[in-house]
Amino acid sequence: MEAAGRPERINHRSYERQGIDKIPSIHLGVAASQMERKGIATEKGNVNRQIAADNKLLKEIKARITRLYKWTKEQAGKPEGKDSIMAQIYEAQLSAGKPGSRYGKIRNLKESAALFNFLNGNNIISMEQLYEKVAAMNKDYYSLRGKIVTAERRIKVLDEHLSMWEKYERNKGTHRQLDKMKPGKKKGQFERKHSAELALYEAAVRYLEKLKATGEEVTPKKWQAEADRLKAEKSVQY
Repeated sequence: MEAAGRPERINHRSYERQGIDKIPSIHLGVAASQMERKGIATEKGNVNRQIAADNKLLKEIKARITRLYKWTKEQAGKPEGKDSIMAQIYEAQLSAGKPGSRYGKIRNLKESAALFNFLNGNNIISMEQLYEKVAAMNKDYYSLRGKIVTAERRIKVLDEHLSMWEKYERNKGTHRQLDKMKPGKKKGQFERKHSAELALYEAAVRYLEKLKATGEEVTPKKWQAEADRLKAEKSVQY
């Protein structure tokens, strides 16, 4: 890339090892890539779209909290005036410029109402208290993000396990039929006709055998239960 004058760089390390707080996408593979290019949604493609949406949301949350954190820190360092905290924030909004459109004005009203409820609900009456609250939110955000990223990584692994198990179950009957057939023309024709199913079965067998070799038991029900639990927890964390 560098020799070609391109800005992109390749790093073989995982996001986790690079210290990047981003959920990695999964490898589509040739078949899924071809289907996605034709506009056909695949299971792996759907997983990657969800991961992209999750990463976008995490980035937006981080950006909002960071901006609010810096602003409240700056304001908390100033001498407290006579105006209420709502008045100070309203003044800051005005200094940023009034919205010209009807939509902008309505949005500002909704944001002000939400802010008032937030301040009132947390008994915040000063900039110092607001700064302390946002600092705590910032800390909570990083803790939650770590849990979400960890859950996503595990869900990705479990989904891959379950996908391979489903391929194994769906195509094992075809493989058994082939095994029962005597060598000859009919067996060859059957093998050619069902080559795709047999290839998926063999790939699934290799995958599951590799799992067993690492000491992990093949437990589809437990995998599904764990994936469901993690997805539910992730939803609550969001």
